[in-house]
Amino acid sequence: MTGADATGTSGWWALAALTGSLLGYALAALPTRPATDPAGRPERARLPWPLLVGWMLHLVVLVLDIGDWGQTGTRLGFAPVLSLTVWLVVAVHTVESRLVPLPPVRISLALAGMGAVLLAATFPGEARKFSTSLGPLHFVLGVASYGLFGAAVLHGLLLDAAERRLKQPMARQRARSGTGGLPLLQLERLTFRFVEVGFIVLTATLLLGTLAPQPWRWDHKTVFSVLAWGLFAALVAGRRLRGWRGRSATRWLYAGAVLLLLAYVGSRFVFEVLLERPWR
Repeated sequence: MTGADATGTSGWWALAALTGSLLGYALAALPTRPATDPAGRPERARLPWPLLVGWMLHLVVLVLDIGDWGQTGTRLGFAPVLSLTVWLVVAVHTVESRLVPLPPVRISLALAGMGAVLLAATFPGEARKFSTSLGPLHFVLGVASYGLFGAAVLHGLLLDAAERRLKQPMARQRARSGTGGLPLLQLERLTFRFVEVGFIVLTATLLLGTLAPQPWRWDHKTVFSVLAWGLFAALVAGRRLRGWRGRSATRWLYAGAVLLLLAYVGSRFVFEVLLERPWR
């Protein structure tokens, strides 16, 4: 098979996977009536098959689009990285929902998946080779930290919603047991467990960046990454030493996540879309 034929076949596979992923996510975004047991309590929901299909085909799209096959390089633009981050968040939810009853977030995840796939298809970015042997590991750790903090933000939003319901007199008993059957304190522990693991991975990412042969540069990505690391460090310390919880803690989480998003995705968006020039 010639290179042109291989490229054409790969393109058709990518188009089919993209179409199937969008269709799966679209079907998963349709509202359905939640299942209940004979006593009227919500059952532990299984991952609906359309969301599972969309998620699996989303991975195929990522492999075909981002994967480095030793030819043109790897697409590391803002949209593919954001798409990979969303896929990781859905993956965390997929595994976690099999173990504990989680609040219903199927529609939100499906819409996020659709948006990420479309965004990556619209702004694929240029393919570039890693400049150092540590580049792939640095990239994997960085995206892993994005996924972990993305999962933490998702749990933080669920935690804030459950606490708001707790303040409503008619819904206090339901909120104490957690939406969907997960206890509120357990949801809080899960949220900050993701924060702690994400902080460790982010620390490893920054340390690995200092080992690169090229000199350390205080560019936008570095500044936002260090600021985000500082906020997460303060959050972890405040949680451990002073028992931060509730909205006072999740605000720190959201602020750190925004800074981390600006570090790579935001900076790349400015270069690729607004300035229309390659990342330096």
